[in-house]
Amino acid sequence: MVREILPSELWKKVEPVIAELDPRARTGRPRVPDRDVLRGILFVLKTGIQWEFLPQEMGCGSGMTCWRRLKRWHEHGVWDRIHRLLLDELQEAGKLDWSRASLDASSLPAKRGAHRRGRIQPIEVVLGASTT
Repeated sequence: MVREILPSELWKKVEPVIAELDPRARTGRPRVPDRDVLRGILFVLKTGIQWEFLPQEMGCGSGMTCWRRLKRWHEHGVWDRIHRLLLDELQEAGKLDWSRASLDASSLPAKRGAHRRGRIQPIEVVLGASTT
């Protein structure tokens, strides 16, 4: 049995966050449903295939459609809200183990007014005696 990449339970939790972003009224082709596009995005991210090789048989629209929607959702903070939503739900269920979490300095901005190192003084060039 093939495992669904986007189960119905997960879609029910994520749909309200995605639905907050109203689609632009456009003419032309019918809009590919958000759930199908999300399935395509997850497939590409999980398998590592290139966007243009997304199988049309999946019904997710083209790879470019999925990529554009991914970019738009990222610009509007949809992914951050989904991440926060799922983390909160896992925390409430007691399924997060923060003892294994790590954080390094590259994840945090420097505080304003932090002491900066002084300029390193150049080493004086000393030429040795020529041996020729």
